[in-house]
Amino acid sequence: MAIVEPLSPTPDGHRRLRLRSTSDNQPIHEITVNTKEDVDAALVRAKAAQREWAKVPIAERARIVRGAIDRLVEQREQIIADIRADTGKTRAEMLMVEIIAACDAINHWSSCAVRDLSDEVRKTHAFMRPLKKLLMHSRPLGVIGIITPWNGPFALAVNPTTQALLAGNAVLLKPSEVAPRSGDWTARIFHEAGVPQDLLQVLHGDGETGAALVDAGVQKISFTGSVATGKKIALACAAQLIPCSLELGGKDAMIVCADADLERAANGAVFNSIFNTGHVCMGVERVYVVESVADEFERLLEEKVSEVRYAGSSSGKVSEIGSLFWDRQLPIIESHVADAREKGADIAVGGEADTNGGIFYKPTLIRKVDHTMDIMRKETFGPIVSVMRVKDEDEAIRMANDSEYGLSGSVWTRDDQKGIEIAKQLETGSVHINDASISYGVLEAPFGGMKDSGVGQVNGKGALRSYTFQQPIIIDRWKRKTEQHWYPHTEKTAEELEQAVKYVYGTWVKKLWFMGK
Repeated sequence: MAIVEPLSPTPDGHRRLRLRSTSDNQPIHEITVNTKEDVDAALVRAKAAQREWAKVPIAERARIVRGAIDRLVEQREQIIADIRADTGKTRAEMLMVEIIAACDAINHWSSCAVRDLSDEVRKTHAFMRPLKKLLMHSRPLGVIGIITPWNGPFALAVNPTTQALLAGNAVLLKPSEVAPRSGDWTARIFHEAGVPQDLLQVLHGDGETGAALVDAGVQKISFTGSVATGKKIALACAAQLIPCSLELGGKDAMIVCADADLERAANGAVFNSIFNTGHVCMGVERVYVVESVADEFERLLEEKVSEVRYAGSSSGKVSEIGSLFWDRQLPIIESHVADAREKGADIAVGGEADTNGGIFYKPTLIRKVDHTMDIMRKETFGPIVSVMRVKDEDEAIRMANDSEYGLSGSVWTRDDQKGIEIAKQLETGSVHINDASISYGVLEAPFGGMKDSGVGQVNGKGALRSYTFQQPIIIDRWKRKTEQHWYPHTEKTAEELEQAVKYVYGTWVKKLWFMGK
């Protein structure tokens, strides 16, 4: 991310913001903040464009949308350069977290669109079967407001935008003010592929613009960001009776069992705690290791964390992580580390910032932590491995569930069945076995959290349909002049209905195969 500073307004009164890089403090970009009036005008244009887009056959929508991959690949160097400047990511992280993830999302959902969005004939059940036909229609919702975060700004904009467009909707996309070019590039690759300009519009700004979008009159909000903002959006959507999906914070737990492959577990703990500079909602923020293997596991962690290079170091070698994405994240990280130190934790590696020329935080290993410490309770969002010893797997499960968050988690064991049994006891949206932090990338799997980690799920089988209204169309088979239960009623009407209850549901007939299907 970047350092955001106010500038003098434009002649027409629009606020302006300047961005400076957290890597070297140099100016990188300026944005003009869109007002409520701008948002309202964009909505009018989007509604008109959506009415025409909804008429486009699903297969043609998929063809157009998939074309964005070609534009992305062709222009990936400039995309990488711009978003690296906005965030401080390394090149490898850009390719892994942003470019490949975005290409994969576009390709996957374009492949699913015709299958998952086309009209579907379904059988009716029991006595309805000979009487009525059922056609399920996935009706576009209309205009979707998508508000995206700063930690994975490009991929987390492309994925919901792709789904919403394929489902026949228009999109008003508001990227984080700290990584604004992610939104510009998202719109550009789709526009160049043939998506109409007014169908996908970008709105720039901070919380003021986001609030205007939520209240503008869209038909759904897709939000990824903080718990505090997510709760405000939930209230606003409830007042308007519109759906929302809220992917919020995480404090993901990693359980290292006594029979784990400690080498793999240590490698996984270090990578999944530190990659993307620790700015990952489903990154590992708590590690629970069974006491009997803790000495060796911690030895491996110390060795591996010490070898992680950050971009602010003078090693001259390729760096694994870059700067902090946002200057406002530094005081949060420093506060959590200081709290842990004061309460008796052992800062084995790192534990300090490097602000010479930029805003960096050294890869850090903290041992002897417990649940009195902020580092184990609050979302830290930094390049820190925090490890706590536990007596056994049962204690690890209790500790893992002792959190306000429930986004993702992981279990590390050589016994897959044991891993599955532990996974089922964890109060979290998804669980990995012998891996972590990949659930969002497994597009077949629903992604969403429990507790304060959010509401609703993205991805998975119902993802595209979540941007539609499932409209049943029920068709009469016989087109008779009247129905037996229609007016006028006679003395026999209730008697015949009573007989139906008695002889159909009160006998063995109810068990026949067609009655339940």
